[in-house]
Amino acid sequence: MESTNRVMAHPIPAATVFTEAQAIRALQALAQRQRLRAFRALVVAGPEGMTPGALAESLSLAPSGLSFHLKELTHAGLVDVEPRGRHLIYRSRYSEMNALIAYLTEHCCQGQPCTLDAAQDCTGC
Repeated sequence: MESTNRVMAHPIPAATVFTEAQAIRALQALAQRQRLRAFRALVVAGPEGMTPGALAESLSLAPSGLSFHLKELTHAGLVDVEPRGRHLIYRSRYSEMNALIAYLTEHCCQGQPCTLDAAQDCTGC
């Protein structure tokens, strides 16, 4: 029997606007080579997500080391994990990724409107 409930194992609630503390936590999680690579791979995987085994294989990482990195990304609110039978499926949280980008670019162009259209936000393929 498949579970459709997502496990939200992170302290950051779903947000449309990041606080400074949330941005720092997300950036700290991404400021490590293996975590950045794992997060980018999950973004590419789209809403289907990936199992830790498939992710470790695609990144040529040891599964035990990847587990630590996935935990950090989950605690930063950048990744969700869903139990599916005997497997875990990890997915990037596009809403949080977009909120981080919005936080970083909030006052770009000296406060003038930018050419980036909000409709261009990634919503998950």
